[in-house]
Amino acid sequence: MIGERLQELRKDHGMSQMELAQKLHVSFHTISSYERDRSIPNDEIKLKIARLFDVSLDFLLGLIDTPVSYKRGSGCIHLPKDFTRQELESVQEYVAFLKYKREHPDE
Repeated sequence: MIGERLQELRKDHGMSQMELAQKLHVSFHTISSYERDRSIPNDEIKLKIARLFDVSLDFLLGLIDTPVSYKRGSGCIHLPKDFTRQELESVQEYVAFLKYKREHPDE
């Protein structure tokens, strides 16, 4: 899964394998090997990748499908696992409502 995600992130950022290799201080062949799942980056390289592309390790490892920020902080809330789809949609609608109110305080 890391290989697929790494290739996706690299391409989304318009980066060649050579450019990524230079940023991570590894060889071009190492990046190619990661992307084809022939080898797995060590933990230090995984952290560098997460920081470089601003994604969580959970996303990079394939544990979640949403590329949340590596730097998430107080702006990230954890919702109960047993929330229904309707409850999650309600939370999203409320967030959109609050953003609208902030942008249009006189309404």
